Amino acid sequence: MTKKVMIKGDIVDDQTASFYQFFGMPAVSPSGVADILNDDGDTDDDDGDDEELEVDIASNGGDVFAASEIYTMLKNYAGNVTVNIQGLAASAASVVAMAGDHINISPTAQIMIHKAWSQPAGNADDLEHKASILNGIDQSIASAYQAKTGMDQADLLQLMANETWLTASDAVDKGFADEIMFANDQQLQPVNAISHIPPKSAVNKLMNLIYKADKDKTKPSKEENTANSQSAELRNSKLAILFGKNKKEAN
Repeated sequence: MTKKVMIKGDIVDDQTASFYQFFGMPAVSPSGVADILNDDGDTDDDDGDDEELEVDIASNGGDVFAASEIYTMLKNYAGNVTVNIQGLAASAASVVAMAGDHINISPTAQIMIHKAWSQPAGNADDLEHKASILNGIDQSIASAYQAKTGMDQADLLQLMANETWLTASDAVDKGFADEIMFANDQQLQPVNAISHIPPKSAVNKLMNLIYKADKDKTKPSKEENTANSQSAELRNSKLAILFGKNKKEAN
């Protein structure tokens, strides 16, 4: 049976969660997530911790350190973790999303990332100290994005400084998500051939694998640019033949 974690409402620490519960406001806390992860139900199966886990996210974010706890628990979970971004995964909620082994995003959803903020008070020394703390928190947040996307931390910090809103397409292109939900993999595919035609789902998986492989490669040196360009052109030509497109359409 698949376990389900709902990241809905604000992400708060355990004590603040009691306040939200008293007033009937939606929130999620580390202990609430831990209860679900540690619940093996009525089964005596020792493999309960290997159950599939789905994490549905629609949250504006919240407490950075509470989100870090949840992120860490999800990353440590023994079973496969699938994240479904259903609405907005903003701020700390976007960090939790990065814990997924596979991240799906609704075509109407978005991911929003930005730098951490607080409401400081004190003298100049106090403010400088708090600024240093916030810079460290930003780097920690960027590390979660970096682990998923493979992007340089400096580039991620700049996206955070710009308060970047990522559409579903942007999220997949930049590596924040793996797949757009409800992609028309099951669309009607009329075929008139005696040979086997690859289904759309297989084609989409191949394209995702190619994209991930390209993301994992290190940046080429100047000497490799020509060879890589020729390799990309050859690959595009092969794909053009496979999909029945001419060379211009493939490029």
